[in-house]
Amino acid sequence: MSGNITFTMIKPDAVADGHIGAILGKISEAGFKVKALKLTQLTNEDAKKFYEVHAERPFYGELVEFMSSGPIVAAVLEKDNAVNDFRTLIGATNPADAAEGTIRKMFARSVGENAVHGSDSDENALIEAQFHFSGREIF
Repeated sequence: MSGNITFTMIKPDAVADGHIGAILGKISEAGFKVKALKLTQLTNEDAKKFYEVHAERPFYGELVEFMSSGPIVAAVLEKDNAVNDFRTLIGATNPADAAEGTIRKMFARSVGENAVHGSDSDENALIEAQFHFSGREIF
């Protein structure tokens, strides 16, 4: 599966703002195929583990608190060059810097509440997908 999948989460801000359908529509229009999808909520411990790579960064505590504050939509997406194409689709982390038409430009509240997560590498896409989904949940 490496190279043609990526992992995303629609974050609590975008879920609370009612943007699930619109974001999934943008993903589909960009040619991604949904391989797994679920509405769930991260516990504080889940968020700590998922984002442990950022544990030494000053924003880690806020990130964990935010990501466990409400429901998220987790998804595994498939497309050639999935990671890079998805990162282009979502735009810059700071929505003020994101290109017009990107998901973050359209739906993010701020740099901290930026609507979606996207894997940053093929390796992390697999790790993140397996964190959220069992093998029998990915089609």
